[in-house]
Amino acid sequence: MNIGNNLYNVRKKVGLSQEDVAGKLGVSRQTISNWELNESLPDIFQASKLAKLYHLSLDDLLNYDIDIKELEKIINETNDKLIDKVNWTKVWSKKYPILAKYSSEVDINKYAKAIRYLLEDLKSNYHYSELDAVLVLKDILAHEMKK
Repeated sequence: MNIGNNLYNVRKKVGLSQEDVAGKLGVSRQTISNWELNESLPDIFQASKLAKLYHLSLDDLLNYDIDIKELEKIINETNDKLIDKVNWTKVWSKKYPILAKYSSEVDINKYAKAIRYLLEDLKSNYHYSELDAVLVLKDILAHEMKK
């Protein structure tokens, strides 16, 4: 765990300077710099004040992951109209190239039929919507992949 890096990233994220944070906490700018460089650590009271200043729990501050926080923000701010406009296969294929080429290699109809059966089963047995059934299957696949 790199607490200094967490403190730096969250401070930058909320748009405060080291001077701003120092002024709000009643410490020197150099103290904030030392914390962010892992040369020293805030005591529990100062860490609690930092968490309040940054609108985070103390645990979230100590475990702050800028990538996860950015993703959570994007997910929370994305509406259905935008989601429908995105070609998710194209977007994800930049990270996972198999998504750009599998359709020319895989018997899609074979797998689509099996998936459709599973979706219909979830919808009829659990009264899930189409989207909820898809999300449940996605989650089951993710868990199976980890085994």
